[in-house]
Parts: sequence; structure tokens; C-alpha cells
Amino acid sequence: MTENVALIGAGAMGGAIGTRLLETGNSLAVFDLDPQKVAKLVAKGAIAAGSAAEAATRSDYVITSLNSPGIVRTAVFGEAGVADGARPGTIIIDMSSIDPVATRQLSEDAKARGLRWVDSPLSGGAPKALVGELTLMAGGDTADVEQAHNVLRHVASNYTHMGPSGAGQTTKLINQVLCGLGFLAVAEATQLALDAGVDAAKIPQALKGGRADSAILQEYMPRFVTRDYRRTGRIDNMVKDLNGALDLARASHTSMPMTALCAEIHRMLTAAGLGGEDQAAVMEFFKGPNKEQFQ
Repeated sequence: MTENVALIGAGAMGGAIGTRLLETGNSLAVFDLDPQKVAKLVAKGAIAAGSAAEAATRSDYVITSLNSPGIVRTAVFGEAGVADGARPGTIIIDMSSIDPVATRQLSEDAKARGLRWVDSPLSGGAPKALVGELTLMAGGDTADVEQAHNVLRHVASNYTHMGPSGAGQTTKLINQVLCGLGFLAVAEATQLALDAGVDAAKIPQALKGGRADSAILQEYMPRFVTRDYRRTGRIDNMVKDLNGALDLARASHTSMPMTALCAEIHRMLTAAGLGGEDQAAVMEFFKGPNKEQFQ
């Protein structure tokens, strides 16, 4: 079964989601402030919309993939936003990574307009979206989360309802804590291997299936070794998510010293001009004072 979907936000992640939805036979109306991003999806069969409202008018589901709560709010409730065009009962699936408090308010405001809201942030990045293997953590009413799966099944192989509105975003922050720390641990271990004369390229295979194994080890240690920084995500987005996790920690009285250090290292990399680089560029931190300086 295919669906009529609107996509608001066609950046690296939204573009990959849109591509996968088109490849699996869905009808896609797309809106982004950057016409070049829209054109890439139109070339693959999408319909260009002149506004978020126009895209929503054509669709039963609206997916948003945006960078901040403020941008999501403007796209949905601003002038010519989704709410101006969506039919009552339309499900808005927010796949952005934003904070749980803002998400709960967005959900309440959507309900007041006769719309339904599912927060469904993701893990796996654009490469997994393109092959339909994203991991999604969803928050919202049970019936809405189940219905949203009609669309999300095309892009995800793991889809879990975590609880009411905001629960998906809370789970994503936990995911980002684990990923942020994991990236730094693997990068640090890679530098040790290189400095100690061990063939770091062999380590993922050597440790495969052991307790130290992880998706980050398998994907990123080879990239760290070769300084392969092709962009699938951004360091400054990790800063945003780690800051969100620390805000949540303060609100819930949770001590997170390792996450605080991880966030500070990511802020240092951003200050060094690497915020727009892929997460693999955390390897630059471990060059140290006696090695090459930040690129």
C-alpha cells in the first residue's frame, strides 16, 4: 500500500527520506525554502509545492525534517504553514531532533487545530534511510503511532512506540548520549592503535562479536583511519542534541559528567571550524598538540 505524503524539509536527512519514499512507490509533495533541494526530489518524481500549506493539502501524512523547535513551529503553524492546508485528522510526523518539552507543546497545539502529532526522531542517518533501515523511536497516542507506521515502514526496520508525546524525543536524546560518547571512544582508541603501531584497520574485524563491538566501531573506525569525513551528519547537530540531553538531565536531577565532557569536546571542534563537518571529524581532536593541528 502506498501513501500520499508531504515532506517539509529536504536537507540531507529529509532528502534521503523523500528519496526512499519515492522509490517505494509513494506520492510525495515536497516543500523547502531552498529550491535546489526541492529540485533534486522533483527529478526523482516528487511534486514541488509552493508552501508547506500547499504540500499538506495534497497529503494524508506530513513529515517534517527540520533543525529546531522554532523552525518546526513556523513550518507548521506559521503563515502558509502545514496547519493552514492540512485536512482535519492529518497526521504530522516530526522526524526532527528537538527537545521533548517543545514537542509536547507542538502536539497540544496541533490537537487544538484538529491535527494529530507523532514525534518520530531517528537513528541511522541518511545511509540507513536510503535502504529503509532507520531506527525510529516514536511518541504520541497509540492509534496515531500505529497509523504513522503505514508511511514509516518504508524507511525504517525498527520502529518502537516509547510512550506519549515527547517520549520519542527523550529516547533520541538518550541515543545521542550513547552515540556522542561512542564516537569519541572509538576515535580515541583509533589514535592509540595508530600511535602504538597496531593495524587499526583490522580492529573492527578482530573485535567483531565481542563486548567492545558496536555499529560505531564497525562503521567509523575504518573512516577514522583514512580520515574519511564524507558528510552523513554534522558535529554541530551533535552539540545541539548533547546540550538538549544536559538540559533534560538538569530538569530530572541526573548527573551526567561524561556527557558534559563529550559536549565540551564537540563545542571545541565547532569553535575550531569543524561544526559543519561529519561526525567522523571528531578524529581531529585526537591529533593532539604534538600532531597536526585542527584542519
